Amino acid sequence: MNTYSRKQRLKFGLFVLAVLLGVGMILYTDDLVNKISEQERNRIEVWAESVRELTRMNLDEQVSPTLYKILGENKTIPVILVDENDNIISYRNIKTGNKKDSSYLRKQLEIMKQQHEPITIKYDEGHRNYVYYKDSVLLVQLLYYPYIQIIIVSFFVAVAYWAFSSSRKAEENQLWAGLSKETAHQLGTPISSLVAWIEILKLKNEDSKLIEEVQKDVKRLETITERFSGIGSAPVLVRSNLYKVLTDSVSYLQARTSKHVKYILNFDKNGELLIPLNTSLFEWVIENMCKNAVDAMQGRGKIIISVEEKKDKVYIDIKDFGKGMPKSMFKAVFKPGFTTKKRGWGLGLSLVKRIIESYHSGKIFVKHSEPDKGTVFRIVLNK
Repeated sequence: MNTYSRKQRLKFGLFVLAVLLGVGMILYTDDLVNKISEQERNRIEVWAESVRELTRMNLDEQVSPTLYKILGENKTIPVILVDENDNIISYRNIKTGNKKDSSYLRKQLEIMKQQHEPITIKYDEGHRNYVYYKDSVLLVQLLYYPYIQIIIVSFFVAVAYWAFSSSRKAEENQLWAGLSKETAHQLGTPISSLVAWIEILKLKNEDSKLIEEVQKDVKRLETITERFSGIGSAPVLVRSNLYKVLTDSVSYLQARTSKHVKYILNFDKNGELLIPLNTSLFEWVIENMCKNAVDAMQGRGKIIISVEEKKDKVYIDIKDFGKGMPKSMFKAVFKPGFTTKKRGWGLGLSLVKRIIESYHSGKIFVKHSEPDKGTVFRIVLNK
């Protein structure tokens, strides 16, 4: 299992744990709400029975203190008492700006009808009254409490994750920059030595073609050193001929790739298309993309590079006929540590993405891919 896969599984595990905790909170609160709701209905039933008893009493009868206590105990649950014709007789725990505001009471009554079944008060004479009620403020708050809590916790977790990621990325950038500059420094000595050996070979009149190829490789090493030394620094973009940069990059790779790999360039090699580029870094991009394509095709097949202009953008498509990938991997392939190879650190496409998006303000993505049919990567650059 590679580093990226382990990180993905860890993140997925934490996500599942968070979901389970959230669901647990909601289920527990829901159970609590149901119990309190049942208690509130029981209280309203007792209150309704007290209203019935009070109504049945004669004017000269003394009202029991217990009855008064029961009637006065309901200070939180909004209730409305109506007759058989739905006329409002009385109400309790409903704040109105105007005591005569019947329209507001009617709205509250409709809300109550939707929330709970009414409690019926039956009288000896055969007529009935109905008690409608709705949840108390405390019950409503309790109902929404877990959702509010989840939102607040999620917000702080997101802020903490963002802060941690930013800090980690800053540290990674510093590490990358330091490692790159040290690599460039270490390459300097053997490159200088190789340049000296080339001069000795020239003095001895060795095979000129051999010397020329060695010079090309030394030049490539100097370019790589320049790339590494520039990591962490603001890149300088110079208007360069994209067609020439692509042609030169492919020419160098073609001489060092299997003869079973064919490069097809769908643009005018002798034409000119000037766009802002850091040539050294962009060549690195093409080199990485083509090497990945060769690996995907197992050293046998075609690589097609196409260029298209549209308004202020340039589109570069790199197509191979290799093993392809499912849609679920389209974004994952650009993550650091992601690799399908047995060997490798999974940094090639991550580096490519950084060069294109951070240094050239462009975009790179998988335009199309199918397993066993090949892949098309698209690079979008500004003109």
